Amino acid sequence: MSQLPYRDVPIRDHGTVGVIRSVAFRREREATWRELEDLLTFAGKQGLRALPAEQLARLPHLYRATLSSLSVARSISLDKALVDYLESLVSRAYFVVYGTRQHLRAQLADFFGWRLPDAVRRARWHVAAAALVFALGGLVAFVMTSRNSDFYYTFMGGMAQGRSPASSTAELRGGLYDDNGGVASMLTTFATALFSHNANIGMLAFALGFVAGLPTLVLLFTNGLTLGAFTALYHSRGLGVDVWGWLLPHGVTELLAVILCGAGGFLLAHGMVFPGARPRLDALRERGRQAALIVIGAVIMLFFAGLLEGIFRQTVTNVPIRYAVAAATAIFWTWYYGWCGRRRAAHEAAL
Repeated sequence: MSQLPYRDVPIRDHGTVGVIRSVAFRREREATWRELEDLLTFAGKQGLRALPAEQLARLPHLYRATLSSLSVARSISLDKALVDYLESLVSRAYFVVYGTRQHLRAQLADFFGWRLPDAVRRARWHVAAAALVFALGGLVAFVMTSRNSDFYYTFMGGMAQGRSPASSTAELRGGLYDDNGGVASMLTTFATALFSHNANIGMLAFALGFVAGLPTLVLLFTNGLTLGAFTALYHSRGLGVDVWGWLLPHGVTELLAVILCGAGGFLLAHGMVFPGARPRLDALRERGRQAALIVIGAVIMLFFAGLLEGIFRQTVTNVPIRYAVAAATAIFWTWYYGWCGRRRAAHEAAL
């Protein structure tokens, strides 16, 4: 059995008058912690099913009592060694109490029902920063390309694939609606390339967050430049409504996923550059777990964006329907990340 850490530190208990010592706090609860640790050690060696029924029934109660002790120890700034011990004990107990009994369906329900949207809500400022950088890139390219069409080639690079200021308005419009023909085929190829490009950008934006977030910022900005230049070309030909109707049904989901990946990268950078009072590795570990949840959700969003793209590309040409689908996806993601699972997240935070 591990030795419980001890350090005689005066603390105040939730602002009440009087001072207690950490040794008193430890002695009041030590029996519960030791009993829980004994059960976990036994379950680790013999298996959970080997526990007697009475001890098996006590395991969840001991876990919740220890979790409560950890919450109090954190709130009153108890000595770090004891807090670390309780964190380790609670983590072990969680996987024994919940991990072995939770089926895949329950795990998926937890992930989608509250963990993912809660992680995004807690990263709302990082999401806002990623969205701002992306939008700024789009605005810069849109304005510059609108004023000088030569910038289109600079921002689009090899992704132009036949759509350029040299194309006629009829050719550009035909690619947005026609189900056959060379221009439509090229536009479909562009859509596939854009999806692959955005997926790669999203993953890189997350992964490069370790480098102080600067590569993440650059990737989001340059991806915005591509979108801004592309839409500016169509706006210059009076096809603004048409091109957004062509992009948004899948683009709402796809571009939001890219922004979430960028937010994940900013989370990593935050933990690396601004760890606060905690050690940098601890801050990075905590931010990394949150970022990983967000990026997993973003990858799933990219998959569904690909499905929407495959269904709507050149098959639904009615502009109001296109915008209705885009609005529906925007409303859904706003509700999901804004409100879904709030009550459960608040309950878990209170434990």
